[in-house]
Amino acid sequence: MSTSALRALSGQDRHVARRFSGGLTPELARDVDRAGSGRAWFAEQLRPGRIGDRAGDAIDGWFPSLRRTPEQIFDRQVNDVQGAWDVMGDLSRWTVARRIHSRRQLHEQLVDFWSNLLHVPLMDDSAWFFRVDYDRVIRKHALRSFEDLLIRTTVHPAMGLFLDNAVSTKEAPNENLGRELLELHTVGVDGGYTERDVKHSSRMLTGYRVDLWWPKFRAFYDPKAHHTGRIKVLGFVHPNRDADGRRATRAYLRHLAQHPATARRIAHRLCVRFVHDDPSNDLVRTVARAYRRNASAIRPTLEAMVDHPEFAEASRQKIRTPTEDYVATVRALGIELHRPTSEDSFANAMLWQYGELGNAPYEWPAPNGYPEAGAAWTSAGRILSGLDLHRTLAAGWWPTEDARVRSLEEWLPAMPASVGEIIDHVSGLLFGEPPSRGVRAGVATALGLPLEQVVPASQMWSTRTLSIVASLLDSPTHLMR
Repeated sequence: MSTSALRALSGQDRHVARRFSGGLTPELARDVDRAGSGRAWFAEQLRPGRIGDRAGDAIDGWFPSLRRTPEQIFDRQVNDVQGAWDVMGDLSRWTVARRIHSRRQLHEQLVDFWSNLLHVPLMDDSAWFFRVDYDRVIRKHALRSFEDLLIRTTVHPAMGLFLDNAVSTKEAPNENLGRELLELHTVGVDGGYTERDVKHSSRMLTGYRVDLWWPKFRAFYDPKAHHTGRIKVLGFVHPNRDADGRRATRAYLRHLAQHPATARRIAHRLCVRFVHDDPSNDLVRTVARAYRRNASAIRPTLEAMVDHPEFAEASRQKIRTPTEDYVATVRALGIELHRPTSEDSFANAMLWQYGELGNAPYEWPAPNGYPEAGAAWTSAGRILSGLDLHRTLAAGWWPTEDARVRSLEEWLPAMPASVGEIIDHVSGLLFGEPPSRGVRAGVATALGLPLEQVVPASQMWSTRTLSIVASLLDSPTHLMR
């Protein structure tokens, strides 16, 4: 596949595309070129509904279990047809497959960001019946407003089951969701809330119930379970006299979404995710100001972040998480997933591959979600796992069924060629750019050959080619996005 468009990207265009995608590919580079610049591509990506996505649409048909309702998922488990854990596996596979092949790359990045902030683990054995629907809600609102997103996720059955609000009543209010709503989802630990605020927050959220086993499977609002009486939290005051507290709850969540502390916290998390791990006060203030001026609308908030000078200066300052590494590696290697036909198909088997990396989508067990800062992903174990992953995928050892995997011979230039020329050629195919001088020298050292040595085709053994491809994937060029 031609990489001319990929090689032609400017440094800043490359930076924007890398930050808001699963990794550069020739196809993505052509989209950037058609848009006119990385910034113009970014603007187009903010409206994913206008982007034709044949590859992503095809993936949507690969996993029939994801089209079922929560009640159908429950019934199939009860009747020993398919366990909900298998459906969660399909949701994980589908998520990663979309990150690999969808043209709506920014949308996939934002879905991951919000899912991590408003976290419900895939393998929670109560919430998982509703987890596919929860994903649909986040996808629908990922680029609208945080207010809309917060209202719909807070009262969703999946969140209620995970954080025990589904069993919270006026007689016995459960404080889990009321506390995490403040601590994790909105104002944060520095937001100034008190234990009294937590109690009032929890009372406000009573009434949203879920029955799993008795008297029947259902999610519903129960006015008899809702606490009535004055609510006061962080400047929000409501008489809350009506037994149907849904309108009051929406008003409360709107207040939290628009709170200055929430604006600062969302701004800071966005900057850590998409700029670098230590954003300046000026950058965070700029993004928070855009958030508040636009009533928590996500598009102008992101635009303010990307248009700040600090974003342009932050190229290659974010470490990829293990799953980001997996997606970027598949994309860099040009592996093309096809509809799975068996458990050994790439789109199915990859779950066991990326699942071993400790960062599978939405599997963090605690309510705070995966760490966003790079320091959490720099352990020796993570690096070693990455080295093994890169070599396995580059060699085409496993998985390979129902996928187009490039052979090692396809990475070579016209032979004979010098070691330096071969390294540069492979780097161009992988990343659309030559490696740094240090990386180039390091790959040559791994080969045990000088850069200037000319190698005939008969001596370019597959082990040597694999060493070049894998070593480049092991380098900072690939690790940093």
